[in-house]
Amino acid sequence: MMEQQLQHPGWRPVDPPRRPVLVVNPRSGDGAAARVKVVERARDLGIEVVILTPRQSLVALVRSAVERGADALGMAGGDGSLSVVAEVAASHGLPFICVPAGTRNHFALDLGVDRRDVLGALEAFTEGVEREVDVAEVNGRLFLNNVSLGVYGEAVRRSAYRDAKARTLVATADKVLGPHGHVPSLRLVDDAGREHAQLAVVLVSNNPYSLDRPPVGTRPALDSGRLGVIALDAPGGGPHAPGRAWSAPHLEVLATAPVHAGTDGEAVDLDPPLHFAIRPKALRVRISSRHPGASPSAALSRAAPRLPMPRPPKP
Repeated sequence: MMEQQLQHPGWRPVDPPRRPVLVVNPRSGDGAAARVKVVERARDLGIEVVILTPRQSLVALVRSAVERGADALGMAGGDGSLSVVAEVAASHGLPFICVPAGTRNHFALDLGVDRRDVLGALEAFTEGVEREVDVAEVNGRLFLNNVSLGVYGEAVRRSAYRDAKARTLVATADKVLGPHGHVPSLRLVDDAGREHAQLAVVLVSNNPYSLDRPPVGTRPALDSGRLGVIALDAPGGGPHAPGRAWSAPHLEVLATAPVHAGTDGEAVDLDPPLHFAIRPKALRVRISSRHPGASPSAALSRAAPRLPMPRPPKP
């Protein structure tokens, strides 16, 4: 038992919650929750299910669940919905369960949830292991994955983005960075003290992404206490290298007008200046003890086995 725990630092067995609540967004992932019967399975496990309808406020639904005595909160939906529920869970010190019923399930991947095992993710309510992870915020708004500014921020606003992300991003980049385009007015100072005043892309993430070893695009850790920052200058943006990546506990981005941003894949407008900060180990998360418990980049570096975590015998 002790040896197994040391192989997966931070995860620990926990008792099941007494009044768990799962919110389900039936529209996420083109109906992923309905296809695998998440609602039916959750109810079989004794979990209260709340189904989000188009006219309802997700924040209001989750806060109501807490007022009724929920002692664990789960979300079956996309990354944007997960962030909303996670913010309520963090503010009340409640465990949060991610059920990967969205399109990309980015947070689930880096948390170590098996995205192919949607129903198995519900076992976090009944046979889960728990740890604390970081969350990040921009101007007080929580995010679990990243905030994209510049070309990405413009692309996320387009209606075609969800159906054809790569194609929409290329088209937006051509428009923004072309000879008649307008580069968003963003400025920041990097970790080397250099000012970037003509930025095409700024990506700020809750913990840095792996950029130097495969698989690129996942985060080796969610508890480093650092933001990841990637800044790409527009053509002609200055004499120094056109791109830079670094980590920091906080970041300020300046702009002359409200900034179009993609926050965990959702289009939002942010008033400048943009203040980014990390909140170390602010969120309790639970996953199934059968799931990997690490992102692909973390699993590769650790060469760690899967996480069988038997519950300790009761005294």
